[in-house]
Amino acid sequence: MHDVRTVRAPSMLRLAAASLAGTAIEFYDFFVYGTAAALILGPLFFPTFSPVAGTLAAFATFGVGFVARPLGSVLFGHIGDRRGRRPVLVGSLLLTGASTIAVGCVPTYDSIGVVAPVLLLVLRFLQGLGLGGEWGGAVLLTAEHAPAERRALWSSFPQVGPALGFLLANGVVLALSATLSDAQFAQWGWRVPFWFAGVLAAVGLWLRSSLAESPSFLEIDDHARVPLAEVARDHWRLVLLTAGALSIGYAIFYAVTTWSLAYATERLGVSRTVMLTCIMAAVAVKGSLTPLAALLGDRYGRRPMCLAGCTAAVVWMLPTVALLATGQPLLMFVGFLGALLAFVTMFGVIAAYLPELYEPRVRCTGAAVGYNLGGVLGGALTPIVATALAEHGGRVPWGVGVYLTGIALLSLGCFAMLPETRPVTVVVAEPVMD
Repeated sequence: MHDVRTVRAPSMLRLAAASLAGTAIEFYDFFVYGTAAALILGPLFFPTFSPVAGTLAAFATFGVGFVARPLGSVLFGHIGDRRGRRPVLVGSLLLTGASTIAVGCVPTYDSIGVVAPVLLLVLRFLQGLGLGGEWGGAVLLTAEHAPAERRALWSSFPQVGPALGFLLANGVVLALSATLSDAQFAQWGWRVPFWFAGVLAAVGLWLRSSLAESPSFLEIDDHARVPLAEVARDHWRLVLLTAGALSIGYAIFYAVTTWSLAYATERLGVSRTVMLTCIMAAVAVKGSLTPLAALLGDRYGRRPMCLAGCTAAVVWMLPTVALLATGQPLLMFVGFLGALLAFVTMFGVIAAYLPELYEPRVRCTGAAVGYNLGGVLGGALTPIVATALAEHGGRVPWGVGVYLTGIALLSLGCFAMLPETRPVTVVVAEPVMD
């Protein structure tokens, strides 16, 4: 038997760093598409549509990635539960990286007509398929190596990866926007961030090449033959509850980072550079506070942190859209920051919470499917629904705020029905010698 407590701190640091770097790279691939969809893909791939319809169509291809993520979690979850967590990390990174590079090579509608958006759709699906496997593999490998009393802290390292990936993706786009003219950016500049994914994928594969397999996986004597069937039969209620619980986190993140970018640049006339700067600053703060939220989760429990974050989201969604509608950079930043602080209060502990809810033999499939179904509910639909609601509202898109508040209430109810999983340390008193 393998004892997770025998893993030395330097080994955990190397493991956590490799997991963080990998998730950062994979989420860079995923986020760079979202930024491009908000800024440029509509007119390039759907030129016959009106500006709003073109943005909706671009967001629809963006949403396909979220639909693919649960399928990726099933595919890679099967591998992770049958063959180990480590092969998932390599396969998912290769698939996501290759499809991202290919997006940067797709000719526009003017060159090949309707084939262009079809290719975009297929590649976005493959991106989502790879990312659906990434989270389960990276988080489980870290969580299953970590000592129980600090599992949330160590597991939070992969959770910092999405923030770094987002900052890297938007930083590249921001640098290009600042140095290229609008014509240059539309002609070739938007492709550069997708090509850069090839360099990042090579780095990620090198970092992950020497990782050890999870001790929890090695301890399993009887592997599930069909993990998905076992999850569907024995854990379906848990999967639905976790998906509903996590939906507000996705809704917040993509309302802030994707929908608000398109809304402010198209409807309010805020410059692309100003919006990217405001959003990136808020995401940077969110990423830096993730380990702190995880430490609190180790101290006070996973469920209380999630309930607190959901409650904050219920309170803050309407102020978020009101502050966005001002078009003032500082006020928009405050709105974004408040929303993302509610987000990180929940998602800082999720990497420990979800694996603890599932037994090891189906953990990779169960945790990843629940996590990625939440992405469909909250991430895929939010930019589309929010764009449609804002189109029929006034200057302040109150309908978007009401929609986000409703999702927050749904998530709050789901978290309330989930159990606490924080390991309890039992102290055994020494016998008193007479």
